[in-house]
Amino acid sequence: MEVIKVEGGHPLSGEVTVEGAKNSALKLMAATILAPGVNVLKNVPNIADVHVMGKVLKCLGAKVDVLGVHELRIDTSSVDSWETPYHLVEQMRASTAVLGPLIARFGKAVVAMPGGCNIGARKIDMHILGLEALGVDFKIDHGDIHASAPDGVVGATVTLDFASVGATENLIMASVHAKGTTVIDNAAREPEIVDLAMMLNEMGADIKGAGSPVIEVTGVKELHPVTHTVVGDRIEAGTFIAMGAITRSSITVRGFEPNHLGLVLRKYEQMGISIERGDRSVTVGREGDIVPVDIQTLPFPGFPTDMQSQTMCLLALAKGTCIVTENVFENRFMFASELARMGSEIVIKGHHAVIHGVDHFSGAEVKSPDLRGGAALVMAGLVADGTTTVSAIHHIDRGYESFVEKLQALGAQVTREQVSAPEDDE
Repeated sequence: MEVIKVEGGHPLSGEVTVEGAKNSALKLMAATILAPGVNVLKNVPNIADVHVMGKVLKCLGAKVDVLGVHELRIDTSSVDSWETPYHLVEQMRASTAVLGPLIARFGKAVVAMPGGCNIGARKIDMHILGLEALGVDFKIDHGDIHASAPDGVVGATVTLDFASVGATENLIMASVHAKGTTVIDNAAREPEIVDLAMMLNEMGADIKGAGSPVIEVTGVKELHPVTHTVVGDRIEAGTFIAMGAITRSSITVRGFEPNHLGLVLRKYEQMGISIERGDRSVTVGREGDIVPVDIQTLPFPGFPTDMQSQTMCLLALAKGTCIVTENVFENRFMFASELARMGSEIVIKGHHAVIHGVDHFSGAEVKSPDLRGGAALVMAGLVADGTTTVSAIHHIDRGYESFVEKLQALGAQVTREQVSAPEDDE
């Protein structure tokens, strides 16, 4: 198996450029189903989740070619299937993003129940309830979701119980060809939603209000292929900003919009971290101690759950006590038990984590519990005494391109190594 080894105590310096947003690229790839022909996506991250989505599209009949390191050519003119296989969908919950496009194009879809990181129940009740309001019939059979709209999708008003990103995206894509207008109330407002709506509008869709709590989609008869550039990855950017902060280093992170991390940057400033906003960049630094602050995760523009582990890592070294509240994924605190192996003092009480700051971390063998938690464990290793070995790094590969190489370029003493897997006890 492969592990990441980190030698602590080395400052970082220099610049790092983030890739296109994972959470946008995957949905844009699914959206190409809606426009038969050749679509080109630029600034696509070269990560495991993108590879899985490419395989999903190929199983549906699409042709997916890599034109450059970060450019995909997706020909969906030959898509002739509306069924996605479990062995792919189980690897990544975002695979369910093909549900809306398949319903819009074929009037039916069969999608396996989703998988991905083990950080939440992955219920897609809101997807189903919302699509049912648009005239889609559902049944669950042997772990597969069978959807059909024999009379076509019909515009309606859908009010989401929670501002779910996935449900909002599926509703938008399912309703682009609907009869009449669809109104999505309490819609997710994430930048990735805006990116999806921009691409669909470029294709000829009629979508208004993306980025606000109310989105209106007026159905059109057909869409045409486009070339579109994926928005920069705000979570990858936030991860490197947190790494600069924890190591007391001055680094510049480029390739994203700072306002997409608005609340994160403000909270970091309250923690005593220097944040200098530039044109699609942020320069981070820190001189004094980390000041404890309370945070709670919420849908955008709230504090993103995908930045919770990295921020908890910072706060575990703060001078004092603070509380982190997780409102999005119930299992997101699995990271805390691994960080405890490195010396942190974190007490979990329901969906609250009470963090008592410690003076230092100690290098240890730890295991990535999920994508962001894995990155945060590497981050902890950057300042730990001795060497930290992080296993289960396939989680990290799902969302970070050239993670080790980028850290090495900043001066980190970090390597990716092949080791023998431990034998199971008999």
